[in-house]
Amino acid sequence: MVVLGTAGRLADNANVYAEPNRAAPIVRNVGDGYLFATVRSWFDNEAGETWYEINYGEYVHVDDINMVSPSDFQGVALNSQPQRPFGWVVVRDVVPSREPDGEPDESLGQLIRYDFIEVYDIALGEEDWLWYDIGDGRWIKQTNFSLVDVDTRPPDVAEDEFWVEVDLFEQTFAAYEGDQMVYATLISSGLNRWPTREGLFQVEQRYEEYKMSGAEGRVDYYFLEDIPYIMYFDMFNGIALHGTYWHDRFGYKHSHGCVNMTILDAEWAFKWSDEAPNDLWVWVHTSDPMTHLEQFE
Repeated sequence: MVVLGTAGRLADNANVYAEPNRAAPIVRNVGDGYLFATVRSWFDNEAGETWYEINYGEYVHVDDINMVSPSDFQGVALNSQPQRPFGWVVVRDVVPSREPDGEPDESLGQLIRYDFIEVYDIALGEEDWLWYDIGDGRWIKQTNFSLVDVDTRPPDVAEDEFWVEVDLFEQTFAAYEGDQMVYATLISSGLNRWPTREGLFQVEQRYEEYKMSGAEGRVDYYFLEDIPYIMYFDMFNGIALHGTYWHDRFGYKHSHGCVNMTILDAEWAFKWSDEAPNDLWVWVHTSDPMTHLEQFE
């Protein structure tokens, strides 16, 4: 059963009808692209066909929409400053090793996607990949993992101001009040074709819910309805932090340039930053994971 207020991806060149049957007038054709609509209701018509109502009074046939389920992943709120790096498994079915570059050892159990892990030691393995000691004699390669660590406040940010760090290498997000980290999670930034611009920005516009679209007439055309918890920080490029209902690829680049967050994480960031003494600072950069080695020498 479809939950009201959920969304679905529209098929390319799907027709939208004025009534829930194919004999009704066609309101529009959606065209070809990455297109999502909010579903208001669903039902079977007299002919036994399933139809979905979108945008109040517009209908699409069940064959022309694929329902999506938002991710239920959420990051962590922090009551004290982290004492060691931490993060999440971002691939499925990871079997740890007993040493760096070691073979997977089934006796150590299995880690699954989004498992939370703390790092107790780091070693440099073959081909310059880092290996993380996650406790209990278990080591995992960095390619399985997205790491968060406390970072230094950017010089332009005052010691009492709110700011967030978006790490493009790790695909992570960390929120700070001054020098204190208060929240951390996974994100999805822009794909290499549409990279998220690095720099220090401030949130300029905020919307609790709004649509996004772009690249009309091109192969990367997209139209997304009812995106929640939007915070635009790079207005020149139309880039924002926002909630994301259409994928569950957090920890990997996956966007058209924006910083995708789960809806739960975006809601937290939106409400937290609304109480900030400043327009929220957003520091976007690419970290160097090799700097973590210095902590464990």
